[in-house]
Amino acid sequence: MGIADLADREALASPYARHVNPQWIRVLELLGMNEEYARCEGAVLSTRDGRRILDFLSGYCVHNVGHNHPRVVGAIKDELDRHGPAMLQSHAPELAGELAARLCARAGGRLAKVFFCSSGSEGIEAVIKFARAHTRREGILCATGAFHGLTCGALSLMSNPFWRDGFGPLLPHTASVPFGSVEALEAQLATKRVAAFVVEPIQAESGIRVPEASYLQSAEALCRRYRTLFVLDEVQTGLHRTGPFLAAHRFGLEPDMVVLAKALSGGLVPSGAVLLTDAIYHSVFSSLSRAFVHTSTYSENGLAVRAGLATLDVLEDERLGERAHQAGQHLRDRLRQRLGSYEMVQEVRGAGLLCGVEFQAPRSLARRLSFEAFTKIHPGMFGQMLVMRLFRDENILTQICGNDFLVLKVAPPLIVTSGQIEEFVEALGVVVERMHSSTAFWNEALVLGRRAIGV
Repeated sequence: MGIADLADREALASPYARHVNPQWIRVLELLGMNEEYARCEGAVLSTRDGRRILDFLSGYCVHNVGHNHPRVVGAIKDELDRHGPAMLQSHAPELAGELAARLCARAGGRLAKVFFCSSGSEGIEAVIKFARAHTRREGILCATGAFHGLTCGALSLMSNPFWRDGFGPLLPHTASVPFGSVEALEAQLATKRVAAFVVEPIQAESGIRVPEASYLQSAEALCRRYRTLFVLDEVQTGLHRTGPFLAAHRFGLEPDMVVLAKALSGGLVPSGAVLLTDAIYHSVFSSLSRAFVHTSTYSENGLAVRAGLATLDVLEDERLGERAHQAGQHLRDRLRQRLGSYEMVQEVRGAGLLCGVEFQAPRSLARRLSFEAFTKIHPGMFGQMLVMRLFRDENILTQICGNDFLVLKVAPPLIVTSGQIEEFVEALGVVVERMHSSTAFWNEALVLGRRAIGV
């Protein structure tokens, strides 16, 4: 038995593998990413064996203010020390009102009420119910390539069969239209059966697809015309990830509802929020008897709210929206300079610090044959090889997009430094150079593919 096999057996004997998710352990072991982290600060992850890893994924846009920001950690500690009513559920927590007021003020437009929850998926579930209650229609429309979450309602608003297959019939009266197509959207809205059009202003998992502002503005106008609610899923794009507080602001939009989560509490406490208009609120919570017709166990809990308030303080005081805009533009410029000459790099795109590097099949015959060989094993094999090489050889944590395996997601914490950006650009440049000049990159990928089949 080799050392690698022994390590695999030890990993699969861990309590996590035995009682939580052994397949996830197998994936991490296969990619050489099964590390134990001892300390995480800012954009730096430190492992128990002394490795320093740069985080350019941010937990899929969770750590906008960086890992374990001291002000957010301090706020949570203070709240615990208060011994206050964290989960009493029979009072009106003032801190929740304060956070809601600040969120609505920052979001602007007609958004005047907030429903708190624990995740983006839970927020999408609330949106479906609220939209149907307000419009008295059943249809919910989404865009192809969307990622809204993995609960049944959210999953019903996603077109990729990978996420949907095997879970039986999902929510009825849902449909998708091509992202970017105003004509297809209007054809659906014209039926006057659609309660809401739920869309990401920038499709993150579909390859960091940034639409023309005119598309989203036209979509909003069409929704107004046909009395369909215009709902933005800003779970990944909100809280200054793309520069402004909401990506809606960069496109000049005034949605009827917005879903926030992920970065809302500094990456430390599960938290989500649905921002909505007064009119929608009154359609749902329409009387005393319906005051709690939709709620959630952890809604408005003290720890999440205090963390949310501290997170907003950090975002504002450290001017991280401006930082995201400036650093993001610099990052994309440097990536284009460093990678622009390589045939497999098709495009660098994004907004703020939500960026994507899109790759394409090589033109040269030798590389193309290898590329096609292991993409036949699995469509994501090339992207995972890239991710593995960055992690193992260059100490960089990234990941490919969930709905487009040829796009590398680049989303560091908004507090990332210029030095860390340069470190990432050079690391990716080194890996891409090896991809184009070394047969070892492709040979190892084929070996990895064969191992994956065995797993």
